[in-house]
Parts: sequence; structure tokens; C-alpha cells
Amino acid sequence: MILGLDASTSTVGICILGENAEILQNYFLKLKKQKELCTKGDVLKDELEKIQSKYDITHVFIEDYALRMARGTSSAQTITRLAAWNGICQYLSYQIFKVEPEVLNVARARKLLKIKTQSKKKTGIPVKDQVFAWVTDHLSADWPTKVLQSGPRKGQEIIIEEAKDMADAWVVAKAGYISSQTL
Repeated sequence: MILGLDASTSTVGICILGENAEILQNYFLKLKKQKELCTKGDVLKDELEKIQSKYDITHVFIEDYALRMARGTSSAQTITRLAAWNGICQYLSYQIFKVEPEVLNVARARKLLKIKTQSKKKTGIPVKDQVFAWVTDHLSADWPTKVLQSGPRKGQEIIIEEAKDMADAWVVAKAGYISSQTL
């Protein structure tokens, strides 16, 4: 079984695929309440242990943080924090599942799935939203929603932002599945 993680410091997208790449679970873990990386790590560790007790994970794929640096959109402080968090995710995964996690470049993952994106400058749509739309179309996913409680769209039901992390976790897991089949 495959575990795919979209590991950001505020929300971790988690996708577990079965032997034939079918989705067994696809969800997110919120970490916004924890301020320090160590406490975020404690919460993730607990979640990974729950997964380990339920599934026989044989491969772990984690989205690489490095592409964010290449775009030049994040500060050195943010990149350093993401690198540290990515290392924590890798270490915890290794300790719990006893398999070496593979860090997967997001561009490679999208290429393996034949997801074509264009820059926001060209389309006016953020790349993350383009990927989310592609995944939604291909999975016919039923994403979690919420009803807005205030503002001009009060009462409107919308897909929650964390669904994009779930979509990214699926991309990482599915691309990991494809790359593991070609070895």
C-alpha cells in the first residue's frame, strides 16, 4: 500500500492507495493550532501511527518542498521551515513504517499523471487550482464542504481549502504508484 503526503506546516494532505492504486483513504490533518514544528510533529506522529495500525504501508511518497524555492515566491525563513518540516515528515514516516520515504518532485508527479498546467500569469488561475480542477475531473471526487456563515456569500456551500491538499496528496500517491511500477 502507498502513503502519499502533501506536507505543509498548516495542513497535511494524506492519501492511502491500495495495491491497484484505488483510494482507501484521502483526507487532511490540520496543524494550524500547533505553533512549533515539534508539536506539529507529535500530531503527525499520532496520525501516522493510526495509519500504521490499520494499513500495511510499503511505500511512502512525500511532496518535495524544493520547487517552492525555485519559484522564488517564498522567503528564506519559509523555505528553511518547510525543509525542516519535510525532514520531520520523512523521519517520522521512516520510524513508523520502516520504509525509506521517497521525496517526489511535484513537477515530475504532475508529468507522470499527464497533468498540464500553465503559469498563473498566462491563465489567471493559480497552478494549485488548475491541479485541483484536473484531479476533481479525473476522480469525480466528493470533496468536503462548509457553509459560509457571513459575508456576501453567507449561506453558500463551498469546497473547503484543505480539499486542495487532499488532491495534492492523491497526485503524490498516484505518481508514486506509477513510478514504483516502472522500477
